Order: sequence, then structure tokens, then C-alpha cells
Amino acid sequence: MAQLITTQLLLLLVWRSAVWAARPRTELLNVCMDAKHHKEKPSPEDKLHEQCSSWKKNACCSVNTSQEAHKDISYLYRFNWDHCGKMEPTCKQHFIQDTCLYECSPNLGPWIQQVDQSWRKERILNVPLCKEDCESWWEACRTSFTCKSNWHRGWNWTSGSNQCPVGAVCQPFHIYFPTPAALCNEIWSHSYKVSQYSQGSGRCIQMWFDPTQGNPNEEVARFYAEAMSGAGLYGPWPLLLGLALVLLQLLS
Repeated sequence: MAQLITTQLLLLLVWRSAVWAARPRTELLNVCMDAKHHKEKPSPEDKLHEQCSSWKKNACCSVNTSQEAHKDISYLYRFNWDHCGKMEPTCKQHFIQDTCLYECSPNLGPWIQQVDQSWRKERILNVPLCKEDCESWWEACRTSFTCKSNWHRGWNWTSGSNQCPVGAVCQPFHIYFPTPAALCNEIWSHSYKVSQYSQGSGRCIQMWFDPTQGNPNEEVARFYAEAMSGAGLYGPWPLLLGLALVLLQLLS
């Protein structure tokens, strides 16, 4: 009797694992990260500030967050863009747009990952950034200066905002980021992964877009969410079936 109950419980466990893996992953669409300043759910925000206004029809950021995203050393993260002298205005525009995408977009669900960090429970990883967005970002920042290639960690925060660590040398961006891919992939610990796809392809996330033409990232998120759901449906079955057979043999 005990063996029969054990077998039934194991089969139930395998079945539930398969169902969980196969269920439609609608939670990947129209979602906000569980992070420092994100809203719990996306919703319209008619008064989003300047560059963040592209997301006003459906946003994970508040009006206040969008305003702070445009400030130097804002309360969001106390990050100083001018840590190696004045950053070029065109370069700073790209970092503001990067912040708006991160804080406001509800279309990053397929790339959200759980993390164990004091200031956030989730992050994005390997978001396929359209190649034009990456290339224009790199070109705009080539003549600005920095002292690090990874801006997520390793700063001196004793002043209350980020400063270059001891021994780090301020040099033009292209020294630390010799290619567009080096900038986009490495600066935020692989939050982005530069794509070979172009804007309008439906296969890469656009940092810049015309909101009067709709948000192209909705289609991109649907494409990758459906691909992931398909992988979830078919991928685990051979492994789970094999596990069930092995367990039955061991218990017989």
C-alpha cells in the first residue's frame, strides 16, 4: 500500500510539473518588474515627462519617476553621469532613454529574471536591443569620458553618488567600449544584448520609437513570449516521461 501511494504521488508530481511547464506564459506580457521604482501593474500615465512620454499610454513608471529620470544624480539611483567630466548632451539623451525604457516599458517580460539583491527582486537579462539603437548610442557617446566598462558595480559611493574607484582612469568611451556591442552588452551587466535585427522587424526591442505609430515593442514581446511558451510545451516531455519510467522501475 505504501509503495502504491508513493508511486501515485510521484506520478502526480511529474504530471503537475509537465502542466506547469506547458501552461501559456501570459505573465510575460504587459508586466512590470519587481524592482525599486516600478509600479505593480502597467497603466496609462498621461503626464510622463519628455523622453519617457513614449510610454504614456501604458507605463510601468510614475510621472515622478519619469521626471527624475531626466535629472543628474536623481533620487532614483543617485547616479552621476558626469563622473569623468561633463557628459555630452547627445550622449546623456541616450542614457535618459535607456532609463525610460527600463523604468517604463511593460514589454520586457520575456527577459525578466529573478535576482537576490537588496534593492530589487527582478532584473532584465539579454534584451535584444535593435542594432540601430545600439549603434546610435555608441556614436553619441564616443567623445564622452568614463572610467569603467561595467556601470552596475565597483563604484566608490562614499560621497553619496558614484565616483571612479581608486586607480580607474577617465578615458573616452571608445577606449572602454571599442564597439557598439561592447557598450550595449556590458555597461549594465548584460541587461541588453545587441541584436542583428533592425527597427521594425518585430524581433528586437526599440529604445526609440514614435508613439503616434504605436509601441512596436508589444509585437516583439508577443513573439518571444510565444516562442518561450512553445519551448515550455514541448521541451520537458521527453525528460519527464523518462523520469516517470525510471521511478516506476525502481518502485516495482
